[in-house]
Amino acid sequence: METRFKTKNILGSAVFFAIISQLLHTLGAVFTMDFYLDEKYFSVWGRLMMPSIGPPPTSFMLYGLIFAFITGILFTIGYIIFKDAIKIKNPYKRGAAFGFVVFLIAAIPWALSLILLINLPISLIISWTIEALLIDVLAGILIGKLN
Repeated sequence: METRFKTKNILGSAVFFAIISQLLHTLGAVFTMDFYLDEKYFSVWGRLMMPSIGPPPTSFMLYGLIFAFITGILFTIGYIIFKDAIKIKNPYKRGAAFGFVVFLIAAIPWALSLILLINLPISLIISWTIEALLIDVLAGILIGKLN
């Protein structure tokens, strides 16, 4: 009897999710660096990211990778549970569709909440939302193929 949850596939997918996430967040940070360096937002950033004025410590990247890996595990388990509900045969397209649905139900409400609650420029929140879309869809494509 074949099991739906293959640990090797889930962990491998989570590694790829973390890599995709780290690459896109790093690229996004390059394009939005002015916001991170603007003194009026220093009080907004968490202590893991900015324990003092200046660039984040190396530990921040490590935490980011660990958190992305955990998110990748959850994303993959979600895909495995719901993939049969997506009536698309092509695994790449099914994964992309799953990633887009995750984006709609997770990233959009998250971005709207940020606008209401956190003193950040709307352009930065839009940038993060675009990053989330790219991560969810690209990771979905890859996870769709692997699972």
